[in-house]
Amino acid sequence: MPAAAAPRFSVIIPVYGVEGYIRECLTSIATQSYENVEIIAVDDCSPDSSGAIIDEMAARDPRIRAVHRTENGGIGAARNTGVEHATGDYLLFVDGDDSIRPGSLEAMANRLAEAQDPEVLLFDHVRTHVDGSVEASRSGEILAGIRDEVVNPVEHLELLRLFAVVWNRAYRRDFFTGEGYRFTDGLYEDALMVYTTMAAARRVAGLEHVVVEYRQRRAGSSMRSSSPRKHFVIFEQYQRVFDYLAGRPGLDEYRKVVFERMVSHFLYTFARGFRIPRSHRRAYLKQAGKTYRRNEPKGFTPPPGMAGRKFKVLRSGSYTAFESLKLVNGTRESVFGVLGRMKRWGGRKALRAYYSLQRRLPVDPNLVVYSAYWGRTPGCNPLAVHEAAKRLAPKLRGVWVVNRAHASGAPADLTKIAPATFAYWKAMARAKYLVNNVNFPDSVIKRPGQVHLQTHHGTPLKRMGLDQQYFPAVHKSMDFGKLLERVDRWDYSVSSNQHSTEHWERVYPAAFRSLNTGYPRNDVYYRATAADVRRIRGELGIPAGKKALLYAPTVRDHQRNAFVSRLDLARFARELGPEYVLLVRAHYFYGSDPELKALADRGALVDVSRYPSVEELCLASDALITDYSSIMFDYANLDRPIVTYADDWEMYRTCRGVTFDLLSGEPGDTPGVVATTEEELVEAFRGGAWDGERAAALRQAFRERFCAWDDGFAAERVVRQAFLGEEQTRPAFVPLTERTTAPSPRAAEAGFWRADQDELATAP
Repeated sequence: MPAAAAPRFSVIIPVYGVEGYIRECLTSIATQSYENVEIIAVDDCSPDSSGAIIDEMAARDPRIRAVHRTENGGIGAARNTGVEHATGDYLLFVDGDDSIRPGSLEAMANRLAEAQDPEVLLFDHVRTHVDGSVEASRSGEILAGIRDEVVNPVEHLELLRLFAVVWNRAYRRDFFTGEGYRFTDGLYEDALMVYTTMAAARRVAGLEHVVVEYRQRRAGSSMRSSSPRKHFVIFEQYQRVFDYLAGRPGLDEYRKVVFERMVSHFLYTFARGFRIPRSHRRAYLKQAGKTYRRNEPKGFTPPPGMAGRKFKVLRSGSYTAFESLKLVNGTRESVFGVLGRMKRWGGRKALRAYYSLQRRLPVDPNLVVYSAYWGRTPGCNPLAVHEAAKRLAPKLRGVWVVNRAHASGAPADLTKIAPATFAYWKAMARAKYLVNNVNFPDSVIKRPGQVHLQTHHGTPLKRMGLDQQYFPAVHKSMDFGKLLERVDRWDYSVSSNQHSTEHWERVYPAAFRSLNTGYPRNDVYYRATAADVRRIRGELGIPAGKKALLYAPTVRDHQRNAFVSRLDLARFARELGPEYVLLVRAHYFYGSDPELKALADRGALVDVSRYPSVEELCLASDALITDYSSIMFDYANLDRPIVTYADDWEMYRTCRGVTFDLLSGEPGDTPGVVATTEEELVEAFRGGAWDGERAAALRQAFRERFCAWDDGFAAERVVRQAFLGEEQTRPAFVPLTERTTAPSPRAAEAGFWRADQDELATAP
């Protein structure tokens, strides 16, 4: 049997800390129209879930190969590992947080065939920014200059002015390995590879096609997360370039261009404060000057104007000379930073001055400020974290920010402070920990030593964060710059499942650490007893033996002022018949609804919109009816029926955006029966489909996807990691098959009657 032909392309992806992006990256390659490709994803001991994601995708597509390194070696080592596993004709390097555009591989294959397999193929890219904008590169004109040609780079030195990265070119594998090329350790390894390979190549072609979408990350990239001293490796990398060129004759002009690119790169790096802060600038310039003088080609002429003056000053290695040229922008940055902070001040002058004073006093290491839903009644994840902290970290004192309108509904044993008071500003200034399921106001300034814990309050079916820029229902009402400023305060981001983690990492690009713990608020679904279920149903007035259906729709962005039910609630309750009780919970954004109240007064339903605990409502109900609310993900923990009523799905996903197809009917996407009309919804209950085998199978797959981390111990994990500083996730996750959920109402009532009968049977 003849051996299988080698793939045309080996796409090598180093994988580290990219769990929010790697799925999109792999999908962009696997869905290309040109399919003769192998995709080698190299997990460089990533601390997040990136390795699990590439395993998952490799299991679904045989062209994807997941390779796991046994020790972390950096992006260069990961690329080398990929090359060792490659079998394709051409090597294509793609970073795990980038993607390639549709049709790219086919365009590349066609150009390679036309050019008769050159050693290197150059192509175009764009930069994508967090604000949604796309910036064209400057490569187009250069690539157009060699259109339809195959050239020697030494004779086309303008090609050296292309962005010096390895992901905007494809290398013929026999050329790359035959010359013995390997990536080095440390940052700036691309420049070394680009300038050495271009010096050796004799046949290079260009492709005027945008292949790569290069993501400009605000945080998390190796350039932004590396310590200042690691950026000093730039001098070693370029020294390797010039050592390599020194052994190859006929490259005098080539060396001059590379030298000019090197010095420009030194200056660019120096100007980025997040790479070379003020404390390291003097040492950086000294080393830059040494490298400049050591490798300056004979006859080299600096560029004219200010750029040339910068070259000359850098050659001297004098920091004082640079200061005189006003090249250091730290003062400007600090002034604008102060102005930005001043703009965030609000309230009366006395409160402002008091807050400023309090921020000068020491941080209280045992004080925690909690808040939920913009100061509403304490609840959700923050309340569950607070309860766990009282048990696991008793030294911590918790205070709750509660609006005056909601203070009466707060538990009496909680310490409460009202917003915009002296007590509030003192706590915000002095607390070590600040915990919220939304963002604290812009006027809150995070000071050194404080820890912000963002717990979130749902799993994202609808688009969140920066994704909202692309959907008309929300983007006009949001200031995304302010949003990112708020996100920059986060130290920890609590996640309920892998789906959430991937989205939070991508749509809230900042330097926070994801806590993959499950949602603390869902612990109760594994802790509540039959007595709890009976108690709650009794408080709600649900008669024994009745099936309680909780109808909890989400808010519509175009209907924020008043609750407008998409169901004819009176008709639906009537059609259900006397064996059912309909509990209706309007979204908390809505105020009291007169029509809902009237129906409740008539006994047609129970209005639970102001009931303080949504978790207790879930425990009391036999089934959930919802549309696109994240309550479905929490409710799935109970392993009780979920019915989706989605009469406006197309409008919702077009205007609001969604992260997956809830109505696909595929396992993992759809939690149970789907109805798109009232008639279908009524029939689902009359015919029994709501609690049938098909619904149970869909619910099980949904739970496996979204409830893997919710096992009753999420709050403990959060406290241990965020408050106690523990690195390991513990307790360990309990497998889904080994968990015991809170008893259903039917089981709780049956247990009660059995216990009652046993008591009667043993009575004297």
